[in-house]
Amino acid sequence: MLYRLARTGFFQLDAEKAHDLAIQNFKRFTGTPIDLFYRQQLPHRPVECMGITFRNPVGLAAGLDKNGECIEAFDAMGFGFVEVGTVTPRPQSGNDKPRLFRLIEAEGIINRMGFNNLGVDNLIDNIKKAKYDCVLGINIGKNKDTPIEKGTEDYLICMEKVYEYAGYIAVNISSPNTPGLRTLQYGEALDELLGALKEKQAELHEKHGKYVPVALKIAPDLTDDEISQICQSLIKFNIDGVIATNTTLDRTVVEGMKHSTEAGGLSGRPVQSRSTEVVRLLHKELGEQLPIIGVGGIDSFVAAKEKLMAGAKLVQVYTGFIYHGPGLVKDIVKNI
Repeated sequence: MLYRLARTGFFQLDAEKAHDLAIQNFKRFTGTPIDLFYRQQLPHRPVECMGITFRNPVGLAAGLDKNGECIEAFDAMGFGFVEVGTVTPRPQSGNDKPRLFRLIEAEGIINRMGFNNLGVDNLIDNIKKAKYDCVLGINIGKNKDTPIEKGTEDYLICMEKVYEYAGYIAVNISSPNTPGLRTLQYGEALDELLGALKEKQAELHEKHGKYVPVALKIAPDLTDDEISQICQSLIKFNIDGVIATNTTLDRTVVEGMKHSTEAGGLSGRPVQSRSTEVVRLLHKELGEQLPIIGVGGIDSFVAAKEKLMAGAKLVQVYTGFIYHGPGLVKDIVKNI
């Protein structure tokens, strides 16, 4: 009930202004009596995945806390893991505003943010200050002005800087809002990136004395053959996990709705069935060789269960969290 009232107020604001205000409030109120409004005690539902023990299988997807400013707040809500980012080597402002749009009838969001963030060094500073018990994932990307043929260098810069602070590292090559980025999902470009990441991972494992898993985040807008080829590359390079999926460019489900023609990636309920299908296809190809983190349109316990039944070991929420609040996390964890 409290979240419904808060949401009514936030939804009167421009979507990005509401997001920024929420981040500011989480930063301000965490550790004060006011955080009782979102702090939750959830049952322990441990899951082993990528060599890590997660206290429960529900995580926050990347994009909500790009700069790692509110890790403690999301930890207090009971998330089993929080994925911060996407972060790039250098700060960047992202695409022009407006760039975030609600499709309220469909419980969806379109964004064309463009990896707006304060840079990897700022993220690390924030992580160092935070106190939390959940697993921390760090999602890395490339700067917009880095040529795609030099994109691997950006990922390696970020990987080296975040390695010792990460529970796992997510490699984002599937955002539709950075020109050319999705081409890294295919063929030689993908193999070159994965090979370089594994080489750097081995080097950093030796340097820091700990193994940090690497997971690849892919798009829903892939053919069955393309998914199969990605699976072959994941196995070939012994990647630790795959995150399915990012946002979609497909507008079929929301055609005719307000904001449906805006450019960018669509998330929330409209991508639910396709992301679940991608999880199913991945599991068919991969079996138990590497785990899948399912994300896309999870807005209820049933939606989370569908992802798990399709083959996911863990799930993440973002848009469903915007529409339903911390209670969504509690509902999923209690009923899992």
